[in-house]
Order: sequence, then C-alpha cells, then structure tokens
Amino acid sequence: MSEPRIDTTHYTYRVSWSAEDEEYVGSCVELPSLSWLADTQQGALSGVEQAVAEAIEDMLATGEEVPPPLAERRYSGRFNVRVPESLHRRLAMEAAEQDISLNRLISDRLSNT
Repeated sequence: MSEPRIDTTHYTYRVSWSAEDEEYVGSCVELPSLSWLADTQQGALSGVEQAVAEAIEDMLATGEEVPPPLAERRYSGRFNVRVPESLHRRLAMEAAEQDISLNRLISDRLSNT
C-alpha cells in the first residue's frame, strides 16, 4: 500500500522580516512550530517549504495525522461567538433599525474589516 501524497505547495506560507534576528523568517500557518531564517525572502520561503516537506514525510512515516492545507478544508459558514448581553442588545437594535437580520448585520460588518 502506498503512502498518500501530500502537495506541500497547497499550504499557507508567510515570509516576514524579523528585527530581532535581522533576517527573514519563513513560516507555515498549518504547522506553526516550523520556521526558517534566511538572509533573503526567497531563502526563507524555500527553507520553510523544505522543512514542511520533511516534517510531513516524518509524520506519514510515523502514522501521525497530517494537517490538511487550509485551502482544502471545508467550512460550514457557521460559527458561534459569545458577546456581552449589552453588545448583543445594541447589535439587535441596530439590525432592527436597518430592517435586516442580526446575522446579516454581523456578516456585513465582518466582511468590511
């Protein structure tokens, strides 16, 4: 039986400048414990991509669960957020004044951030 193929190019990579290290740091959102420092942005990206590939290879070899890329995960479009009663009341009143649902008001607010 062959191992599943994981396309590491589908993972979410970031490269940013680290003032503390005075180098670029490459990271992967799905595997936050991995990073790579380099003098160039491309070097940081290449380094973290290689680190991710090696980590996934090790995970597969040891039977660990490999996190799927964020881009390939399914989202329901639903999540619950607890807010103070006063905020809930204020938002519900605002939605009523605009003659829209509370859900629509919150969705509109989130999409405009």
